[in-house]
Amino acid sequence: MGRYSRLREIRRMDPARDYAHIHKLISQYEFPWDYARGVSIAFLRDYGVPRISQLLDRTQEFEKAGQKRYDDTVLFGFEMAQDGFDSERGRAAARHLNRIHGKYQIPNEDFLYVLATTVVGPKRWIDRFGWRPLCANEAEALALVGHKMAAMMDIDHAPTTYAGFEKLLDDYEAEMFAYDPANRRVANATFRVMASWYPRPVRPVVARFTLALLDEPLLRALGFRTQAHWVRIAAERAVRARSTFVRLLPARPRRRPALPKPRSYPFGYTLDDLGPHWAQGRPVRPLPDEVPLER
Repeated sequence: MGRYSRLREIRRMDPARDYAHIHKLISQYEFPWDYARGVSIAFLRDYGVPRISQLLDRTQEFEKAGQKRYDDTVLFGFEMAQDGFDSERGRAAARHLNRIHGKYQIPNEDFLYVLATTVVGPKRWIDRFGWRPLCANEAEALALVGHKMAAMMDIDHAPTTYAGFEKLLDDYEAEMFAYDPANRRVANATFRVMASWYPRPVRPVVARFTLALLDEPLLRALGFRTQAHWVRIAAERAVRARSTFVRLLPARPRRRPALPKPRSYPFGYTLDDLGPHWAQGRPVRPLPDEVPLER
């Protein structure tokens, strides 16, 4: 396949019908590394909201089992989407995720914001650092994936457009971003997880480069200083140099999708492995569209 063959294919698709397939092409073929980085930034944005970080800090999941918590979040999204959101595999993953969330009293607006970060975060990263920006069909597909996940998780008032998710995210952050010690603690725990992916001698450099790629409102909310100008320039140039190289490569073959490689499960996993162990003792409830209407 030519480098832009998949883009031409996506432009011929109907996002309203093919959003799940387009999402798979984005995350597993066109931009697997960039999509994963965008999801990682989405993690960090959640911590800029004290109400969210305080809950995560109380659970101590990132402090005690940060790699598993990271892997589980990625794998829940993968399980819901891989065979289609309406497949039994996708619906089983959604039921299990809802079982975990059901323990906590989480406001609908917080659910909406976290969902928005998973829509907006990857697109903003790819548009900024990817080997090409996303096209309109790809942006619409990401939004429709977010809307579908909201329906499966019984989250009300989810947008159906990318512009709607972007406005939701920006408005929420303008109102809710604020520093709290819990923000810094959860962010530090997550940075330790991310740094552990690299050889020990380069971890301090990786940490500085990661901070250099974050925007100032997020850095303030997490309690970190803005990195020096030369560090920000070096980090951006390094990521863009990678994108320039990737642009010259052939398209990823269909037989070689970039699938998650969770470090917490080197020998594989089952759905019950995902999430805290206590979740297995909670009842599994039907999805919203599985509840019979009262007569």
